[in-house]
Amino acid sequence: MRSALFVPADNQRNLEKITSCGADVAIIDLEDSVHPDRKQIGREMLADYLKNADRSQTGPQIYVRVNALDTGLTSSDLDAALPGNPDGIVQPKSKGGECVKTLDQMIVQQRRQSGSSGVRPSLMVIATETPISLFYLHTYGGISQHLSAMTWGAEDLSAELGAVSNRNENGEHTAPYQLARSLCLAAAVAAQLQPVDTVFTDFRDEKGLRKEAQTAARDGFTGKLAIHPAQVAVINEIFTPSKEDIEKARAIVSAFDNSPQAGVVNIDGEMYDIPHLTRAKRLLSRISAGPT
Repeated sequence: MRSALFVPADNQRNLEKITSCGADVAIIDLEDSVHPDRKQIGREMLADYLKNADRSQTGPQIYVRVNALDTGLTSSDLDAALPGNPDGIVQPKSKGGECVKTLDQMIVQQRRQSGSSGVRPSLMVIATETPISLFYLHTYGGISQHLSAMTWGAEDLSAELGAVSNRNENGEHTAPYQLARSLCLAAAVAAQLQPVDTVFTDFRDEKGLRKEAQTAARDGFTGKLAIHPAQVAVINEIFTPSKEDIEKARAIVSAFDNSPQAGVVNIDGEMYDIPHLTRAKRLLSRISAGPT
């Protein structure tokens, strides 16, 4: 996925626009964007959407963000979501791999009880929303075969830390959140998961979004969360490898294929070594997998 757009589960107007939103993934949200008094309404609207939406049309994959395990709401959220066979479940406020394992077991049990025969949903974890979670980012590797992506969050983390803001006067994340971002990137890659950058909250600031997305792509993230449809086109553009990048990656792979014993190859006077080959193969694997 290049882009993943949050859509409040209790907003009918936004639900109706999912098919045309342009995102690779639409995350129907039962957590932060739904008021506690409207959780059940959100579940009912989610279930209705999954039941009646024409999923055969070209459009985004549908993920559902459930409420965190310690709220006591997760089971009810899954009861609403799973019969509709969403493509994925997003777990917020995870404290480590054991939280994903618990959610995974809940999904297995509830699918068994409901007799669900659809494709098992993928999992995405939001891994840095609590202070303790930063010390367990190494625990996600191999925890579930269905866990496919990891992202990070600065808004809940800054609230937990008691910060006045998580950005400086230039609009950049301050040191604690840069740390969370870097650890998430490293942990995702170590666990062989897709690293997805967090939201840029000012949806009217396209210049700021573009700069932050470009920085994320430069550093190794391969997708980004969105909170408004206006952000999707920019995110898709930046996380779609350019024609030049693809051609260069193919040339590097080809050069090493032609010299299988070489540790370094020369392409038009520039030297490329094994780390360049690794990056080239990763880029080409993203192309072959498609946008989602």
